[in-house]
Amino acid sequence: MATTPSTPDNTVEYCSQCGRETPHAVRVEIRTESQKPENAEFSREPYRVTRCVDCGAETTLRMNNA
Repeated sequence: MATTPSTPDNTVEYCSQCGRETPHAVRVEIRTESQKPENAEFSREPYRVTRCVDCGAETTLRMNNA
């Protein structure tokens, strides 16, 4: 995932929906992957979530692929 120089408020990345480089809002979320309540506390993983400012398309990428 290539990025170009950006400001602290947004990151310019390629948007597959728009077909060009656009500003994106980027955040990291901790998501629970297990559906079983007894294992939920052990199945949290970080995800990088980007949202295109122009079209609103959102993509997620699991950060820990261990």
